[in-house]
Amino acid sequence: MDILIFDMDGVLIDVSKSYRETIRQTVLVYLERCLGFEIGKRGPISKEEIALFKSTGGFNNDWDLTSGLLLYLLSFSGIPPLPKRNKFNSILKTLQYLKTKSSSLYPRPTIRLNRKHLSAFLEKVKSSGGGLKGIRRTLTGSWNGWICRSGDLDKENLVKRIFQEVYLGKQFTSFYHLQPLFYQGKGLYLQERLLVPRRILSSLRKKMKMGIASGRPRFEAELALKRFRLLPHFDSVVTLDECMEEETRIFRSTGRRKSFLKPHPYSLLRVIREVGIPRPKCGYVGDVVDDMLAVQAARKRLQMVAIGFLSGRSKLKASKESLFRAGADFVIENPKDLLQFLSPSPHPFG
Repeated sequence: MDILIFDMDGVLIDVSKSYRETIRQTVLVYLERCLGFEIGKRGPISKEEIALFKSTGGFNNDWDLTSGLLLYLLSFSGIPPLPKRNKFNSILKTLQYLKTKSSSLYPRPTIRLNRKHLSAFLEKVKSSGGGLKGIRRTLTGSWNGWICRSGDLDKENLVKRIFQEVYLGKQFTSFYHLQPLFYQGKGLYLQERLLVPRRILSSLRKKMKMGIASGRPRFEAELALKRFRLLPHFDSVVTLDECMEEETRIFRSTGRRKSFLKPHPYSLLRVIREVGIPRPKCGYVGDVVDDMLAVQAARKRLQMVAIGFLSGRSKLKASKESLFRAGADFVIENPKDLLQFLSPSPHPFG
């Protein structure tokens, strides 16, 4: 193998106590602070249920996943559909609009999640293409007006504003130059830990080039890379920023909007291009269905092995089966298993 590419979240970095918990807390804060629900600290959804949503595919972006969870929860909360809403030029005006709109509701809506209903719902989402679009197609009504998820986080994007405050903590102000409105604690990125030991990465690096194809924003990717001293191991790092830049470039030249997030293979192919080896034999290590689908798409252009990775928290039979169904050639559960790819025999290139 010439190039081994890694996803970051759930592969290099354990995000079960950072991104997953940030999603859970963002949903809780949004429902309580923006819409007036009385829920309690446990929140309306667990990290395990968040993982089930993630496994349907199409949720490479955690802001989209958070928005999808909110739409689903509102659909059976008793709150009436709201297809559209006004646009505002400040986050405080947006927040006040939602508070005023929801305060007139009586009796106060409640949210009680039914796990059996959730499983059936997610099957429909998956058959509808997954992701936020799949959720919208599956729901019979439109609650989009209650979810402020687009635009700038200083004007209308409450989902992103809350999420970034919770995840970044004190780093939020240093990056966005805004004061927090919803969260004053330590950033949950500090709860992350390294999943693949540096000694294993060093062994791999001696024999092949390595890269990262991640859905993280570049600033957040660099936080982890610097904190865990990973930068020397990788020849290329492609993030959400590069995918968004390509989307903008295509839109300006064609007038058409197209997503370059996984399962689109753009980030994988860009890593390979930046490494610069002609006609390389490659592998990609990912932990969700979208990662495996991205490899299938990349195979139209080059040789690539799809390697599913299941960390300790996600060693579920269903997770392994979903990775194989999505096209994984291997599914590993121990970082040491990566060393088998130093040998030419395990991969299917011959």
